Amino acid sequence: MAHAPGYDKLISWTDAPIMPTPGAVGNILQQIAEQRGVNAVGVDIGGATTDVFSVFEGTFNRTVSANLGMSYSISNVCAEATLPNILRWVPLDMDERELRNRVKNKMIRPTTIPQTLESLLFEQAVAREALRLAYEQHKDFATTLKGVQQQRTVGDTFSQQSSGQTIVNNMTLDLLVASGGVLSHAPRMSQTAAMLVDAFQPEGITTLAKDSIFMMPHLGVLAQVQPEAAVQVFERDCLVYLGTCIAPAGIGKPGKPCFSYRITGEGIDESGEVEFGTMQLLKIADGVTARAVIDPNKGFDAGGGDGKSFEQEIRGGTVGVILDGRGRPLELPAERDACRRAVVAWNRAQSLAELN
Repeated sequence: MAHAPGYDKLISWTDAPIMPTPGAVGNILQQIAEQRGVNAVGVDIGGATTDVFSVFEGTFNRTVSANLGMSYSISNVCAEATLPNILRWVPLDMDERELRNRVKNKMIRPTTIPQTLESLLFEQAVAREALRLAYEQHKDFATTLKGVQQQRTVGDTFSQQSSGQTIVNNMTLDLLVASGGVLSHAPRMSQTAAMLVDAFQPEGITTLAKDSIFMMPHLGVLAQVQPEAAVQVFERDCLVYLGTCIAPAGIGKPGKPCFSYRITGEGIDESGEVEFGTMQLLKIADGVTARAVIDPNKGFDAGGGDGKSFEQEIRGGTVGVILDGRGRPLELPAERDACRRAVVAWNRAQSLAELN
């Protein structure tokens, strides 16, 4: 960028240094995490790159996956993720040959947007894998320093933890923010939420949101001089709360209980049980807060420990509260037909699209 024609002239017109987009987006996320006192992850997926930002316990990390994107880099996503992994998210009777043809057409015409349901589901399947890979790369980068002597307790002596481990912890993640065309401009808000949950696999209780008008870079620059004003504008005019994801970590048997819940608030009294391998959606409006009590079965952790009850205040959103009983790490059926049936059931549970 510094060697682009006219860059020196542009610098002479400005009173402040020019910030690259990833730097500005990371800056506003830092301000949000600092002012709220939360752990946050943000993602910006574009046509050529995918940027991931995280703030955990006040430590900020940023990674740019230059080979993972939705148009110019779509072939790299398919090569790294492999076609079978992408195909598992497609709830249609589509084979690898058809998927490969769609990828090649996107390579020829990278700026096209989906015009049919099949094209939309294909691109959202690719997005899930691009986001998953970018997040894995980010976690590999965001680690404690290797070789640095750390203060350890007696309990740490018996654990297998060592220096150089990732500081990204999905169980302590409070806020997940999405940005980028395929996320911000999905036809349904529920599709954006589903892509985030499937790709990042948040654990415990996590708030989901999206940058609706791609204002994060601009507000990141503003935050250099007016941090409070930048965060206020971001929350009031830019950020759209999708809702809350409740997803205990652990693996169980399909059909067996995963966790029970009780959600109460003004005009709200919801309770029930979620079986392993299933999802439910509770319609709780944006701006409405409630108290959630999660009682996971043995072998599952909702934030309080294995099988221990966990209570936290949650907020609704344009999507609502997603009750995810698929466990963590998320494992899809290996057999194609079984995988397709599972994805169709999850889509119906989240009101994504009417599919047979």
